[in-house]
Amino acid sequence: MQIDWNAFTPGPALAGGVMIGLAAVLFASMAGRIAGISGIVGGLLRPRAGDTGWRIAFIAGLVGAPLAWRLAGHAWPFELDASTPTVVVAGLLVGLGTRYGSGCTSGHGVCGLARRSPRSLAATLAFMATGFATVLLVRHAWP
Repeated sequence: MQIDWNAFTPGPALAGGVMIGLAAVLFASMAGRIAGISGIVGGLLRPRAGDTGWRIAFIAGLVGAPLAWRLAGHAWPFELDASTPTVVVAGLLVGLGTRYGSGCTSGHGVCGLARRSPRSLAATLAFMATGFATVLLVRHAWP
């Protein structure tokens, strides 16, 4: 494995991590909820009275922020090295995994680990191990 040290950008990565952490803390303190994306989207599929507005606003922010960045004239390098069927299958598997794991990486990995939840630690370890195994198989074991 080679590391491209010219593309290594710890500053923006650290800033992004701090912003994610602050957003999770603010959301928990202001809304009293965990910022788990799968739970927020899942709540839109089974709406309860008075529970839809903030969920739509949250998802609109997730989608709108990168669009606003792009409209402001900023570009980012983005390359997807997978076919559309692969992306669809991967998305379905991630969705299935979030149902079995009772949450996603944002809920367990960011918020759950910050709360020292043993269940979130187990889920995050399972997410990471599965990701490592998938990359090993797809990128290195299969021709």
